[in-house]
Amino acid sequence: MPLAVEMSGVRKVFPGVVANDNVDFSVEEGEIHALVGENGAGKTTLMNVLYGLYRPDAATIKIRGQAVRIRNNSDAIALGIGMVHQSFKLVPSFTVEENIILGAEPGGSMFLDQRAIRESVIEISDRFGLKVDPEARIQDLSVGVQQRVEILKTLYRDADILILDEPTAVLTPQETDDLFGVIRFLVAAGKTVIF
Repeated sequence: MPLAVEMSGVRKVFPGVVANDNVDFSVEEGEIHALVGENGAGKTTLMNVLYGLYRPDAATIKIRGQAVRIRNNSDAIALGIGMVHQSFKLVPSFTVEENIILGAEPGGSMFLDQRAIRESVIEISDRFGLKVDPEARIQDLSVGVQQRVEILKTLYRDADILILDEPTAVLTPQETDDLFGVIRFLVAAGKTVIF
């Protein structure tokens, strides 16, 4: 299978700390890949480089065989990369659909077609087995359902490569089992998942 992600020679230094030093990392298309190591090993830093949140001091990055320059998360999103952070980036008082489209509002008009957005959210939710009520408020949802919303946000933006940063850390055992079911479903649908 072709490589979805190939990173080589990644170096990222913060004042007084070398977080990544000449790191190589690759993931095949359609793979579930776990990046493991002890706390402070630089796993999240490496994924933040891939998602464009950090600029590396040195790196060669290829997405689907093409050399790319990821300057920010907009570049990563345009390349089909999505990231679900350990600390969710949701607005508690907003609905599910408002959170999903936040930052990805359809352009061309100052009015949003709420019905079309809701239908799109429901279609993506159904297609990937992520049942969520688009009108529910985030503050009323369990942590496991909030995580589904974060995953839906990446899918709404057409992500094919999903980075899940320590996704089970805040979940109950049942929510963890549900998450693994969702991940298997995503991979069966052609997505690549990095833990």
